[in-house]
Amino acid sequence: MAISKAKKDTLVADLKELLSNAKLTAYARYQGLTVSELQELRKLAREAGVKIKVVKNRLVRVAMNEVAVYQDTDTTGLVGQLIYAISDTDEVAPAKILDQFAKTHPALQLAGGFNDTGSALDQAEIATLAKMPSKDELIAQVVAQLLSPVNDTISGISGGISDVLSGLEAKAA
Repeated sequence: MAISKAKKDTLVADLKELLSNAKLTAYARYQGLTVSELQELRKLAREAGVKIKVVKNRLVRVAMNEVAVYQDTDTTGLVGQLIYAISDTDEVAPAKILDQFAKTHPALQLAGGFNDTGSALDQAEIATLAKMPSKDELIAQVVAQLLSPVNDTISGISGGISDVLSGLEAKAA
């Protein structure tokens, strides 16, 4: 069923806004997924702050041409039935969501993506991004590293104090 020109213009405008604010856009082939599986994917994505779009590749190309950063982006990978995951807050969340969902639903296959600088990413690059820790996980790792010397010092001091107290108890007895 064909959609009207006005509806296409609205879709392109929405995509243009999403893409202009996106830190990462990942796309995957989804042929063979049921509607309920797609709804499950949308729910997972929504919880992670990622927007899922199923839209014709031609409309994505039109929207990309209207965003300055993406005008020179290679769009040859946009073929077949694709689902787009877009995030304006996290650089790896779209890839992680699609990869996580693909593990339990083999019909979904990561295909590629593009980042906020307009660079096209192939399947291997998106898969690598999907395996990276999220921003929150990286922050937690840095904080743990920074607190490690403090924790070691406190452990050493408390061990030393307990040894001194044990010695004093032994001497008093």
